[in-house]
Amino acid sequence: MCAQFHPTDDLVVSACLDQTVRVWDISGLRRKNAAGAQQTIPDPMSSQRMGSQNDFFNVTDVVVKFVLEGHTRGVNWATFHPTMPLILSCGDDRQVKIWRMNDSRAWEVDTCRGHYNNVNSALFHPKREFILSDSEDKTIRVWDTTRRTLLQTFRRDQDRFWCLNAHPELNLFAAGHDNGLIVFKLERERPAAAIHQNTLLYVKDAQIRLHDFASTNDAPMIPIRTAPAGQYLPPPRAMSFNPAEKAVLLTSDAEGGSYELYSLPRQFSGQVSDAGQARRGTGSCAIWTGRNRFAVLDKAAQQVLIKDLSNQTTKTIKLQMAVEAIFNAPGSQILLATATSVVLFDVQTRQAVAEINAATVKYVAWSTDMSSVALLSKHSIILASKQLEQLCQVHETIRIKSAAWDESGVLVYTTLNHIKFALPKGDSGIIRTIDNPVYVVRVQGGNVHCLDRGGTVNVIKIDPTEYRFKLALQNRNYEEVVSIIRNSNLVGQSIIAYLQKNGYPEIALHFVRDDTARFELALECGNMDIALETAKAIDKPAYWEKFSQEALRRGHIHMVELAYQRTKAYDKLSFLYSITGNTEKLAKMQKISIMRNDLQARLQDSLFLGDVEDRVRVLHEAGQHSLAYLTAKTHGLESEAESIRAAAGIQEADIVNSAPAETPVLLRPSIAIIRSPELDWPQLHVSK
Repeated sequence: MCAQFHPTDDLVVSACLDQTVRVWDISGLRRKNAAGAQQTIPDPMSSQRMGSQNDFFNVTDVVVKFVLEGHTRGVNWATFHPTMPLILSCGDDRQVKIWRMNDSRAWEVDTCRGHYNNVNSALFHPKREFILSDSEDKTIRVWDTTRRTLLQTFRRDQDRFWCLNAHPELNLFAAGHDNGLIVFKLERERPAAAIHQNTLLYVKDAQIRLHDFASTNDAPMIPIRTAPAGQYLPPPRAMSFNPAEKAVLLTSDAEGGSYELYSLPRQFSGQVSDAGQARRGTGSCAIWTGRNRFAVLDKAAQQVLIKDLSNQTTKTIKLQMAVEAIFNAPGSQILLATATSVVLFDVQTRQAVAEINAATVKYVAWSTDMSSVALLSKHSIILASKQLEQLCQVHETIRIKSAAWDESGVLVYTTLNHIKFALPKGDSGIIRTIDNPVYVVRVQGGNVHCLDRGGTVNVIKIDPTEYRFKLALQNRNYEEVVSIIRNSNLVGQSIIAYLQKNGYPEIALHFVRDDTARFELALECGNMDIALETAKAIDKPAYWEKFSQEALRRGHIHMVELAYQRTKAYDKLSFLYSITGNTEKLAKMQKISIMRNDLQARLQDSLFLGDVEDRVRVLHEAGQHSLAYLTAKTHGLESEAESIRAAAGIQEADIVNSAPAETPVLLRPSIAIIRSPELDWPQLHVSK
């Protein structure tokens, strides 16, 4: 039915329907397959003794070391303990048996009874002294290894369980049933913790420990209550610390929700002190609301109890809403979390001060000065002011684990595999990836102090440059922006895209080295000097055309002229010289058009210059004799008109006198209002 290798030794354990569990020695296989090992010759007498076993392996490579008998029906599962010389088995007799072995023998230690049908699988908890088993009675049961008592039972209504396995690294288990599988964990892995100034209080190994951030000293202070014999006590879920009275409130899910009040030693010597008698009570949440009072949520009765240091109720507040949890807030206020909102409630006046829409808030993180708060749900974070005015909301596709505020006012939070940041105005991003989930307790400079699932304080190095740069931009602190640009290596397409998106292309120029990107950014922010520099480096007609359009729009005449010259846009150059009154260069354009034999350009330049003689010559050379004759005659050029008539073979009798009755006004080129061929147009500079 089942066979499992030993984690370290050359052993295999098997379970069989013959009601036995067998331990096999496979060291012969290792020797046989070792490099350079000689092949052995089968022994016929040994083959007769071992039967079919030897037929499979040809030689006595595998031998039975122990036969464990004790089950009264077929055995479905057997497995070794990860570190101890123990064996676990289960079968159709509805029993889970624990066996111990040494080099010479194996014997039954104890039996766990409680299943009502065949037990199909069982395993040792890899980190705790627990045994897990599943059965066809539709249950998964957790047993205490040391006391052999049942701790917890998880039931499923319709499906029988068939197999069970543990994750090799994480505290996760998978159980297969009739219609699929479930993945679960036995208990919370987030350590209960509270931070005060430069110290951290947290729970580990049934002790409240004190960690000093400055010296990194870490020592236990007092022990906390442990589970009685044969019972399971879940670890504390939350901690609230009272620095004035040196008192700690621990909240857990034990007994349907309970809290414990511990007094810490006034002078901590580094040694574990006697905690004395802890005061206990029932309640879903317990938090401090003042120097000598704390609030307890009675979820069943929907009321908040205000208690003193002796655990006596001094005030009862009946709630008008279905509250799921309570959290601390400044002064005498508390936060009431419902299924759809969070309410800021004043305990003294018994009135709701403010309310914000937030679904199923699990944790709350206040900034150091208590001016901002982060409301953490499963997949979202809401940043709000202390009056619950929403600043922004951040959504995540994976579960959010923890959060803490940086001293500059940036929220640093963790998901299952990332450390991220969120700015009060809505920007967020990834700081770095992490291998395992951690719970942030403090962020200082480039250090993130956090607790892992084992209850160990770790320091993770981060680079806060990106979020500090973005925060400085949002706060318009341009001195810090310039300082960060000069002293950091903040580069990347994401930063450039962020600056462009948020209207800071002039700052993005400091990060870009690619000529094409710099050209686009320079045009966007109006830095025509850099645009000209990059256009020269690229030197392509399309870029010069785009540059000329923007330069003309901004009135940079000399830049427009240069762009037209690079693209050989002679007609545009002529028009530019005409509107700026630059007749000298316009005359040069006329000579260039003659050299290029461009009659159209010559005609245009002669019109801009008012050069009638050249206009007559252009029309005559273009074969427009009638127009050339008419133009010369109109402008009083009699000799030129007569020569054109003679050359074109036009008789005087054929010419119709079309002279107007009134005195005609000859076409003259317009005169520029301001003759400024070398000056750019005046501009008004406005700071952002």
